[in-house]
Amino acid sequence: MAASDRMNDLLTAPGPGNTDVRHTRRRRRGRGFVAGIVVGALLLVGGGGVAAFYGVRMSLDGNVERFDAFSEVDPETRPAVPVAEGPTAPVNILVLGSDSRISAGDPTAWEAGAQRTDAIMLVHLAADRKSAAAISIPRDSWVPIPGYGEAKINAAFSYGGPALMIQTVEDLTGVRIDHFAVTDFESFTTLTDSLDGVEITVPDGDGGSVEQTMTGEEALDFARERYSLPNGDFGRVQRQQAWMRAIMAKARDSISEPVKMAGFLEAVTKSVAVDQDFTLDRIQELFLGAGNLSTGDVTFMTAPYAGTDRSADGQSIVVLDRAAFDPLMEAVVKDELPAFMAANPGVADTLPTVVR
Repeated sequence: MAASDRMNDLLTAPGPGNTDVRHTRRRRRGRGFVAGIVVGALLLVGGGGVAAFYGVRMSLDGNVERFDAFSEVDPETRPAVPVAEGPTAPVNILVLGSDSRISAGDPTAWEAGAQRTDAIMLVHLAADRKSAAAISIPRDSWVPIPGYGEAKINAAFSYGGPALMIQTVEDLTGVRIDHFAVTDFESFTTLTDSLDGVEITVPDGDGGSVEQTMTGEEALDFARERYSLPNGDFGRVQRQQAWMRAIMAKARDSISEPVKMAGFLEAVTKSVAVDQDFTLDRIQELFLGAGNLSTGDVTFMTAPYAGTDRSADGQSIVVLDRAAFDPLMEAVVKDELPAFMAANPGVADTLPTVVR
C-alpha cells in the first residue's frame, strides 16, 4: 500500500462515536493537499497556521472552534453575493492572526478593547479553482471603521470583534466575505515543529541566498521581527507570508509520511477558530474542487500602499494607495485577479523568492 493511501486510511479511520467512514481517494494527493490548505484558508497570518482536510475524521473536526461570526453583520451593508457563471463560485475568506485565539473563538470571552489583530489577510479562491491569492492588508492601514470614524484597521477587531472586522473589510474592499478564520501567534511554533521545521530562503550576507531550516521558535522570531528590517512592518508582512508558503511546501512534501501528517493535522485543527458554516463538509468540498492547485498557483501579495504618515492624533499609520487598491479589489470581486495582475505588473508587492 502506498504511503499516501496509508495516510488517507489513518485520517478516515472511524474515531469514537464516528461511524461515517469516508473512503474517497484521489491521485496527485500532494498537489491536492496544498490546495486544501489554501482553500480551507485556515492560514495563520502574522502568526498563523493552516488547516487542510481530506477525508478527515470527525474527531479532528471536533478540535476546531466554531462561532457565529456573521450574525451581527448588518445584511443591508454587505456587498452582493456574486453570481456564479459556472458550477462553482469564487470564495473569499478573511483570515486574522490575533494575540488571542480564544477571545475570538469564544464570544463570551471576548472583551472590547482587549484584543487587536497583528495580521489581516484576504484569501481569494478563483471560481475555476485554478488560482488563489492571499492579500495581506497592513494592520496599521488608516481606514473608515463603521460607527467609529477613521482608525487603524486592526482596531476594528478590538472595537467590535469578528463582526465589525468583517464589515470593515467588506466596506473597504467591496468584497463579500464568505468565511472567517482567526488564530494566534503561538501556533507558529506548534505547526512548524509538527513538520520538523520549515525551509525559508533568506539572504546569505554575500549577495546570494541560502535555504534556512527553522524550528518553530525560530520561525516565530523570524515572522515577528520588524525593527531590523529596512522596510519595517511591510517586511514583516512578507516574512509572515514566507512562513505560510514554507508550511504549504513542507506539508506537500510530507504527505507520504502518515505519522507526521497526523500530528500536523492534529496541531492545525487545534490552532484555529472559524465561522460556524466553515464545516468539515464545506472544507472538503472546496478541497476536492481545487485538487490541482499547487503552491505556484498561489499569489502572496501586500495590498497597495502609498507609504506611511501620521494621523491627526499622532498615530503612525499606513496610507493605502486607493488608485491601485480599488481596481485590485474590483478584480477580486469580478474574479479576474490573474488577468488583472498580468496586465498591471507591480501594482502590488508580491512575495519574492528570497525574503529579507
